[in-house]
Amino acid sequence: MRPILFHLPFGLPIYGYGAMLCLAVIVGRLLAVRLAERDGMDGGLMSRCCVWILVSAFVGARLLCVVTEPDQFDRAIDVFKWWKGGVVAYGGFLGGLLGTAVFCRIHGVRLLAVADCAVPSLCLGLMLTRIGCLLAGCCFGQPWEGPWAVRFPAGSPAFEQQALQGLLPAGATESLPVHPTQVYEALVGLALLSVVMAVRRRQKFPGQALVAFFLGYAALRYAIEVVRADAGRGAIGPFSTSQLIALVTLPSAAMLFYVLWRHHQQVLTSDTRILAQEGVAGAAR
Repeated sequence: MRPILFHLPFGLPIYGYGAMLCLAVIVGRLLAVRLAERDGMDGGLMSRCCVWILVSAFVGARLLCVVTEPDQFDRAIDVFKWWKGGVVAYGGFLGGLLGTAVFCRIHGVRLLAVADCAVPSLCLGLMLTRIGCLLAGCCFGQPWEGPWAVRFPAGSPAFEQQALQGLLPAGATESLPVHPTQVYEALVGLALLSVVMAVRRRQKFPGQALVAFFLGYAALRYAIEVVRADAGRGAIGPFSTSQLIALVTLPSAAMLFYVLWRHHQQVLTSDTRILAQEGVAGAAR
């Protein structure tokens, strides 16, 4: 854990999470533009779309945080204090998708084609920002004595929560060992990046990479939530907010894949029929 990486002149702190978020934005934008140009799209248009994605993703991530953790916002103005209360990753993904849809509608470009170029950047962003979470000490896991468990120092979110729960002995200077859930999610981002890039190389129809991301993330995020312990992430009954969203996302993404696959098959059948008819007509001449 290292919430502040270093200080600039005049004592200005550079926060670990903020640094990783900035890195994710810069590298993610470059990657999305490069992939768009490789697919024959306008790189400048994709670059502008990235701005829409970034803004809408932040708004979505912030709004979901407000919904799941309303007790952290005493006044309406606190919603705009982004450093208070944090953000929620799932809200960012959904908000970014909505922002992309609006941008594509305005500029008359295909949503699925743009989304397939942007999805690898989402994976990269997930990996980098979760490293930021590890530096900040947030999004921690349940107590665990496993071989790769981590401890957080006094004053960290994990330490404070365990102290309130009476889990720590008097005079403790660090938390109980916990699951490094931040590392788990960073590895999920890396794994999904490999998957969606592989899907892109063998892509049969637009939207495949997008579907692969949401299917993979929904399943893996649900599993990781089982060992998450930070109480502030919100819960409804036995499920965390992210688990409930995953339960909706998983069948929705599966249905989207089926619809896109059926449409692709119909297009192939139609093209085959047209070619056959043209062949018959040519033979008749």
